Amino acid sequence: MSKSKRLAAAAILAGLALVTFVIESQIPPPLPLPGIRLGLANLYTLMAVSLLGRKEAGAVLLIRILLGSLFCGTLLSLLYSAAGGLLCYLVTALLYPALGDRLLWAVSVISALAHNLGQLLVAYFAVGHAVLAYAPVLAIAAVAAGTAVGLLASLLAPILKKRALRP
Repeated sequence: MSKSKRLAAAAILAGLALVTFVIESQIPPPLPLPGIRLGLANLYTLMAVSLLGRKEAGAVLLIRILLGSLFCGTLLSLLYSAAGGLLCYLVTALLYPALGDRLLWAVSVISALAHNLGQLLVAYFAVGHAVLAYAPVLAIAAVAAGTAVGLLASLLAPILKKRALRP
């Protein structure tokens, strides 16, 4: 894929991630607990790592975090998103080369757990150790959401690769 096509694809994925994030932020959470969301915008980060590579996936994630926090959040939400996003990205960047598209769903699950760990660390420093009691609930939600998003990414990645690599 040419450099201009890669840039265009990354921009499209970042735009889709941002729109999905904004829409999802307007939908009431599936459980009335703070921090639990489906995380559909992460689908586009997974697509970026699969189609374009780690660097472009990091750019897609960074754009979504910065602009999503600007449009829908606060400084505190930026801290939560940045901490969770950074750990999520690091795990994705480390695991994807070893697991690939075949186990993209597993990359998604472990990355979702890392995302929640990042958010818990920010919460720990903001409100103290009592927030750690919330970790099992977040872990269960991360496994469920990570599996759903990862399975969707696993289905879409081969289709998009075939279409993206056409001349």
